[in-house]
Amino acid sequence: MPGLTFKQAVEATEEIATGFRSGLTAFGKYSNKIEVRDTTLIQGSVEIDECTKHLYPNDNRWDYVFAYNSEVYFIEVHSANSGEVRTVILKLKWLMQWLNEKAPEIKKMKVKNRTPYYWVQSKNFQIPKNSPQYRMAAKVGLMPIPKLILY
Repeated sequence: MPGLTFKQAVEATEEIATGFRSGLTAFGKYSNKIEVRDTTLIQGSVEIDECTKHLYPNDNRWDYVFAYNSEVYFIEVHSANSGEVRTVILKLKWLMQWLNEKAPEIKKMKVKNRTPYYWVQSKNFQIPKNSPQYRMAAKVGLMPIPKLILY
């Protein structure tokens, strides 16, 4: 039996059930931070942060999820400077717990052959390579990138 579509998985996730948007429209002005080979394979997106902020007002919430070619990717668009590394790592921890507890259908769809979690820098990269923050980001596999390119 085939799994759910991304839209069905979103609708089965109570906390974001009404957050599904076509294409990358949930990203708003940040939709240019994602580049794919075939845009017809984008199956929708959700701004997780917007959908859950009233439920977890004091938490460091993850920003976005989108589906491409039946696999999901989780994107955090955030400043890439030393002072924000800890915050983004807390957001990743929040996301993982949220997926386990609240979004199992979406978790099942995450990409298998590479990391599904990406920190996409909102502006310039400002984390010195010899800093503890750089090592911390590298250790969790969440080094900021200018744009997610899927080809």
